[in-house]
Amino acid sequence: MRYSNVISARFLSRPNRFIARVELEGQVLNVHVKNTGRCAELLRPGCTVYLQPGDNPARKTPYDLIAVDKAGLLVNMDSAAPNQAVAEWLAAGGIGPLDELRAEYKLGASRFDFFARRGEEKILMEVKGCTLEDGGFARFPDAPTLRGLKHVEELTTLAGQGWRCYVMILLQMEGMKQFSPNWATHADFGHALRRAVDAGVTLLAYDCRVTPSSLTVNAPVPVDLTPPNPFA
Repeated sequence: MRYSNVISARFLSRPNRFIARVELEGQVLNVHVKNTGRCAELLRPGCTVYLQPGDNPARKTPYDLIAVDKAGLLVNMDSAAPNQAVAEWLAAGGIGPLDELRAEYKLGASRFDFFARRGEEKILMEVKGCTLEDGGFARFPDAPTLRGLKHVEELTTLAGQGWRCYVMILLQMEGMKQFSPNWATHADFGHALRRAVDAGVTLLAYDCRVTPSSLTVNAPVPVDLTPPNPFA
């Protein structure tokens, strides 16, 4: 996926989860942060961030903050970008040829990121964008995610009912050595992933090629679902 008219600015502060203050061409502006996660390790005063003009020129925040330079590692922060990038990847044959592909698929009281069909095989996929890394090791989530936990548990149940189910962890950065659940932050999510895999859910972790103006699914990353200790 691609952005247009991207410019760089200097990050100053984040008064709340929706707003960042940046310095752009000598002016201090409020911009919209397209990620409600904590991202405290990314948005540090003085770092370079990348902005895209917003769709509504009358909006009080004229730009969207979409990416950040983390000490030389470019990280996409747009929480909507993973689904768009994965949609392109799926359409291009990421999990093989598909006869049908639909986004935002409603099943009962739940809504899943993607439904696909290959012959008689019915496929569901949930996508989780990951921006947290430390020394090349990526982790998800950066804050407890009850919604993410619910999705994984629902896919676990559906896998037992004959659906082909996937959880896709998209690392919004390149060159990661490994992905693992963030046990210290939300151990229940990690245990749910382990149960899902045991039940037949396919867990994928891919990194991305990231530029200030694009995000593209790149290559698989090794996964480690081992808890740090038996009582995690």
